[in-house]
Amino acid sequence: MASGIDQVGARLRAARQARGWTLEELAMPAGISVSTLSRLEAGKRHASLELLLPLTRQLGIRLDDLVPAETPDPRVRRAVERRDGMLIAPLTLEKSPVQALKIVYPPLDGAPAARIHDGYEWLYVLSGRVRLALDGTEHLLEPGEAAEFDTRVPHSISATAEGAAEVLSIFSAAGERFHTRLA
Repeated sequence: MASGIDQVGARLRAARQARGWTLEELAMPAGISVSTLSRLEAGKRHASLELLLPLTRQLGIRLDDLVPAETPDPRVRRAVERRDGMLIAPLTLEKSPVQALKIVYPPLDGAPAARIHDGYEWLYVLSGRVRLALDGTEHLLEPGEAAEFDTRVPHSISATAEGAAEVLSIFSAAGERFHTRLA
């Protein structure tokens, strides 16, 4: 895999071509020769600040656009948590603006007490039956069904007495903090 610095030439070429410019149309106003720009784009010339600054000015881009930060590991490696009989598996990175969780709810005879908090929640039933008590009305959701609601409305989510239920839940940041950090 090529490093960020190895890709400067290719990114420079892509920026030039995105504007529909020829080598000459970029090199001349930047004050460098066409052959130097060609070698730079091909990776056959060292990318120095002396060469890149006038080129980025002409292209209207930043140096950072040519040498982006390394892409972090996208894999989610967060611990699964057990709380109140639930199994909560984070599916997004901790600092993501939206959080996704796979939650396994244990079977319950009745709906737990309703709660309210800031945020929004979206849920999708993967397996089992889910009881969504929302503002005093109980909704039963089957596998393949989804729901979306404002968490400032009194609500509770649970599996029915028939068995455990597996749910994919997506929360705004405020909603996720409540569900995963409140004891």
